[in-house]
Amino acid sequence: MKEPFIIDAIRGSIRDIINSTGLLRIIEIKSNTLGYTLKQRIDITVQVENQNQQRFYLLFEIKSVGQPRFVRMAVSFLKEMISNDSNCYGIVVSTFISEESRQICKQNDIGYLDLAGNCYLKFDGIYIHTDGKKDLYPESRSLKSVFSTKASRVLRILLCNPGKAWYVRDLADESKISLGLCSNIKKQLLNYEYISEFKIGTRTKFKLTNPEELINQWSENYTYKINILAEYYSMDDVNTIEKKMIDYFNSNQIKYALSLTSGASLTTPFLRYKRVFSYLCSNFDKVAQDLDYKMVNSGGNIVLMRPYDEGVYYGLQKVRGACIVSDVQLYLDLKHFGERGIEASEFIMENRLRKKW
Repeated sequence: MKEPFIIDAIRGSIRDIINSTGLLRIIEIKSNTLGYTLKQRIDITVQVENQNQQRFYLLFEIKSVGQPRFVRMAVSFLKEMISNDSNCYGIVVSTFISEESRQICKQNDIGYLDLAGNCYLKFDGIYIHTDGKKDLYPESRSLKSVFSTKASRVLRILLCNPGKAWYVRDLADESKISLGLCSNIKKQLLNYEYISEFKIGTRTKFKLTNPEELINQWSENYTYKINILAEYYSMDDVNTIEKKMIDYFNSNQIKYALSLTSGASLTTPFLRYKRVFSYLCSNFDKVAQDLDYKMVNSGGNIVLMRPYDEGVYYGLQKVRGACIVSDVQLYLDLKHFGERGIEASEFIMENRLRKKW
C-alpha cells in the first residue's frame, strides 16, 4: 500500500484514538505540512489541546513498509523534527508495525500506529497502548521468502561464517544460486536489520549482525520433516548401528551427515536416544539391503533422510570420526523435535553457536 493511501486510511483512526482519551480535543488535522523546526514535509500534523488548554502537535511520519530498517529511518527523522520543541510528539505510521519495529519506537520515545489497530502513544500524561492485532495487508513476498529452499542456503552460509563480510556476487557463488536471487535475499535481510552494509572503496559489502534472531525466525519456519524420510529397523543398538553405518559410508565413499539425536549425541553428551538419523543422497534400498535394515512404517530405530536441498551439507563437521551437519543445521533440526530435542537445541545455542557469534 502506497503512502498516500495509508494517509487516507489512517486519518479516521487518528481521530478515533485521540477522541477516545477524553483528555484531548482535536483543533486541526493537516496533511503534507512544513515542519515547525525544520523546513521538511510532515505527512500528517494533528494539533490537539488538553484540558488545561495547552496545545501539542502530533507529527505522523508515514512508511509504506513497517520493517525495522524503514521504521528506524522514520524514528530518526521524527526525533530531529521534535528535538527542540517539547510540545511536539512523533508517531510512526504504517500498514503494520512489526514487534521489532515497535521496540525501536518505544526505545526512542516515539509513538506508533498501524492500520491493523496496534497503537502506542505516550506523552504529557497520555498513555494509549494496543498490541496483538494481526496484519491486515500482508506482503505477498514477506520475510518467509528468505526461508524458501534455495534462499535458505544463504542463511546457512551467513550463520556458519558470522564474522565474514560478503559481496553479493561472492555469496551467490558460494550458495550456488543466481545473482538476482541473492540480491533479493540481501534486500530482505537488510530491511529486517539482520545484516548491515558498509563501503569498501566504491563497492558495498555486508555482514550478519543479528544471528540469533535470524536463526530463531528460521526455526519457526522449518521442520526436519520437509526432507524425504524413510524409517528402518535393526536388531543392533544405536551405537553399533552408527558405527556400522559410518564404516559402510566411508568404505563406499557415500556422502552422509548425521543429525538430530545422532548429531546431538556428539555435541550434547547428556542426550540419550533410541533412533539414528542421517542425511543421505545415495540409494536407500541399496543401503538398507547391504546393512540388513528392515523397512517399517513406524517404530523403527533408523531414519534415513534425503535432503530437501543440498544446502543441509554446508559446513559439515567431523566429530570422533563421524560426519555431522553444522551446528546451525543441527539446531534447526532439533528445535521442534521431541525426545529432548528442544533441550539439546538450547544446549547447542548456549555452548556452541553463541560462542561463535
